Amino acid sequence: MVGEQEKSRLLTRSQDDIMVVHFLDSRILDVMNINQIAQELFNIVEKKNYTKLLLNMSNVEYLSSAVLAKLIALHKRLKELKGELRVCGVRDSIVEVFRITKLDKVFDLQPTEEAALGRFKVSRV
Repeated sequence: MVGEQEKSRLLTRSQDDIMVVHFLDSRILDVMNINQIAQELFNIVEKKNYTKLLLNMSNVEYLSSAVLAKLIALHKRLKELKGELRVCGVRDSIVEVFRITKLDKVFDLQPTEEAALGRFKVSRV
């Protein structure tokens, strides 16, 4: 079935060896959308072999706790691969959710994309 499900929910661009990911949805609440986003993120890691991800959440106004669970799984997978995950542009209301759940201790939250890019270890091949 071609349609809404097929459309990417992420905008990605490669910057050196880092995949920068922008979320297109401002409200990430629907289970099907969450699963599609998770699949797209894991494909970046597993199929495109990126182990450095920067998630730019500046467009996200609302997200469900299921999104946090997917981000935790992604973070765990990247750690297994000796990779890095950074998150930037998180709105104050969502940062508060990260704080309450203590996920601000798990994720490297940065205010801007530039700041987050600067936090990655430089690896020249």
